[in-house]
Amino acid sequence: MCGICGWIDFNRDLGGPDARRELADMTATLAYRGPDDEGTWIGGPAALGHRRLAVIDIQGGRQPMTHQEDGRPALVLVYTGETYNYRELRQRLAGLAHRFDTSSDTEVVLHAHREWGHCDPRNAVRELNGMFAYALWDTAKRELLLVRDRLGIKPLYYYPTEHGVLFGSEPKAILANSFAEPAMDADGLRRALSPIPDPDGTVLHGMHEVQPGHIVRVTRDGIRQVSYWHLTDTGHADDVPTTVRRVRELLENTIQRQLIADVPLCTLLSGGLDSSAMTALAASFSDQPIRSFAVDFVGYTDKFIPTSQRPTPDGPYVQEVAKHVATDHTDITLSAHELIDPNVRAATLHARDLPLTLGNLDSSLYLLFRAIRQRSTVALSGEGADELFGGYTYFLDSAHVQRDTFPWIEDSDHIVRRALDLGLLKKLDLSGYVDEQYRRALAEVPALTGPASADPHERRMREVCYLFLTRLLPRLLDRKDRMSMASGLEVRVPFCDHRLVEYVFGTPWAYKTFDGREKSLLRAATADLLPQSVVQRVKSAYPAIQDVTYDKMLRTRFTAVLNDRNAAVAPLLSVNRSRALLDATEDLRGVEQILALEDFLTDYKVTLTI
Repeated sequence: MCGICGWIDFNRDLGGPDARRELADMTATLAYRGPDDEGTWIGGPAALGHRRLAVIDIQGGRQPMTHQEDGRPALVLVYTGETYNYRELRQRLAGLAHRFDTSSDTEVVLHAHREWGHCDPRNAVRELNGMFAYALWDTAKRELLLVRDRLGIKPLYYYPTEHGVLFGSEPKAILANSFAEPAMDADGLRRALSPIPDPDGTVLHGMHEVQPGHIVRVTRDGIRQVSYWHLTDTGHADDVPTTVRRVRELLENTIQRQLIADVPLCTLLSGGLDSSAMTALAASFSDQPIRSFAVDFVGYTDKFIPTSQRPTPDGPYVQEVAKHVATDHTDITLSAHELIDPNVRAATLHARDLPLTLGNLDSSLYLLFRAIRQRSTVALSGEGADELFGGYTYFLDSAHVQRDTFPWIEDSDHIVRRALDLGLLKKLDLSGYVDEQYRRALAEVPALTGPASADPHERRMREVCYLFLTRLLPRLLDRKDRMSMASGLEVRVPFCDHRLVEYVFGTPWAYKTFDGREKSLLRAATADLLPQSVVQRVKSAYPAIQDVTYDKMLRTRFTAVLNDRNAAVAPLLSVNRSRALLDATEDLRGVEQILALEDFLTDYKVTLTI
């Protein structure tokens, strides 16, 4: 796991001192993503930078990595992530007369492109099983490829310039180059204030994100994005028992692959079905007790207040699973004062790199990962299981399912609008933006085939499952990546293996609820590994601190922003409406969002062009 960046300018040689300095500045912004090593490569119009977190082949996997032909670099690669099937691919390529100098997966990706991607790079990328984002420069074709994994686990951004492109794992790497201007227009503000992402753009004018399952090709003739993978209808033919067995087989194979590492590895354990099943499977393939970690808050279990999203505390279930599976378990217990710490909040927002926030959920995740990094370099997480197997309460709530919008949008997602200037609110038309993104997503959904296609509920649930996997999951994966990499921790997500996703997405909704409740397939496939209390546990969301001290801090900070006429967000807010919002609501997520926007505009010196 690493950080990558680079610069292509077809009208100049980037070997001069000024360009080298710019590349060094870009690479330096990603130091925490790759604390173990750094490297750059410059040749003519191309300049590539890399920061490395060494996980596989610690000595031999240095980057940028080149593939030599006739004594000259033919391909140059900067890569972040993991290709889990690299050993199988290496054997196949060796049988095709390829010779390797290292045991790293990065070199396998290089050879895969030389063997299978020469005419069409999609043929090479489709061979890869993993989470990855990389840039490949072809010195003969003078072509740059920007590649992102199928589910969007690893981030990758690009910024077109007059004569080429800037790219990086995070926006901050791009903004370190003098050719990038940090500006936010009305479209960017819509994206910043909406709970729904726009696959085409970011909050910053002119900056784009490589879409999951896509390749961006950059040549002198321009920039073109092509798809190499998307969800399709598989025409599921297996019965329920066969489907359950196949899910178990895929999970076992996926977790075995993702346990490969030359550094200490652990699991994230919440006591829910997803993380518990993952931990139990990982433990079954380990020859020593596997490490597990959980987050908790001071007094959380003793003073727990149930909510619709969090009906039970994690603690008791975590302890039961850790004992049942015999893990080497550690609880990371946090206090409100730690979450309030200005340095922690600043580090969290800097890691996010965009004005997107889940408030104390982000801060606690950051602190959890920071603590884990002291004992492990790689962690397995259960992210993606709810979206894949239908774990959220929304899936089984007909009122949410049948709404003509994204099922997970709640009234609380619109709270921030109540603080905005009325003229601005009308101009932004946030409801129209959300509806536009919803219609776009629906148009992408692969049609059902076979007997299920005649069932209106099956057709709707196909749409709902697609929305969760392609519009909600990417944001959660991005959050997990940012918070973990801010501490140099690699987090792997077995439930996002594309083979498992393809198979489960293609199963009828009736299979996913065959026992009358959520996540039927996953429960049946792993019940033999777990305590019955966990098998039967109702989903409880990632824990949020229940401490008035934290809320008081938010209210104090928001009041200070309202009183500051020079605040960056001042032109966007109605002071009277904002004060009324603060007095009228106990849900402070809208306040968190505005504070994150204020910090982003200030820290990144963003120009508003609304």
